[in-house]
Amino acid sequence: MTERITLGLVHTAPALADSFERLAKEIGPDVQLLHVVDSSLLAAAIEDGVTEDLSARTTAHVGYLAGQGADAVLVTCSSIGECADVAADRSDIPVLRVDRPMAVRAVETAAAGRGRVAVLATLSTTLGPTRRLLEAEVDRSGEEISIEATVVEGAAAARAAGELTRHEELIRAAVAELADRCDVVVLAQASMAAALDEAGDGGGADVLSSPLSGLTEAVTIARAHEPG
Repeated sequence: MTERITLGLVHTAPALADSFERLAKEIGPDVQLLHVVDSSLLAAAIEDGVTEDLSARTTAHVGYLAGQGADAVLVTCSSIGECADVAADRSDIPVLRVDRPMAVRAVETAAAGRGRVAVLATLSTTLGPTRRLLEAEVDRSGEEISIEATVVEGAAAARAAGELTRHEELIRAAVAELADRCDVVVLAQASMAAALDEAGDGGGADVLSSPLSGLTEAVTIARAHEPG
């Protein structure tokens, strides 16, 4: 019988808690999630970028989840992904940014193809952290890979207005536009993943989102972690 694990999650969008609960059920009944939702983290990232204060606040949330019994923590907001890296260095339990497994797969896919990755985000603040993550993975791979980063204009406003269908339509249209000139399209934010169901393979390019791959990797890491 598989031992039950408890995974902590730090969100900046309230809706993601339910989304990750649904994904956890796909992984198995032995995975329990603990959630912290702090929308002010994303607001601060949009206003000031990734700062020491933002990293400290993220680390504090990780500490709280560890105190509640989390075996590992997944930070689900790509805009504060670099704060997750800082928290990982400062914490006694593993901390993973949700987009890292996606970035690894994107570089592997591009390396096996034409060496072209496209990144889509609905917030400009996410492009920097996601691009830097991909660039670091490219450096690690030693491959010649180009990265094109684009904001899906109007998608963030549509989501903020509750127009989720429009939000997903704009993302799918952006994917279709990029498909012919890249090997893989990376959806930088977890909130974009719903568009992936109908985006399919992007008309020739693979389309990657972060929630399931990030959650799966975090569960694997949590299972392997030995306290102390």
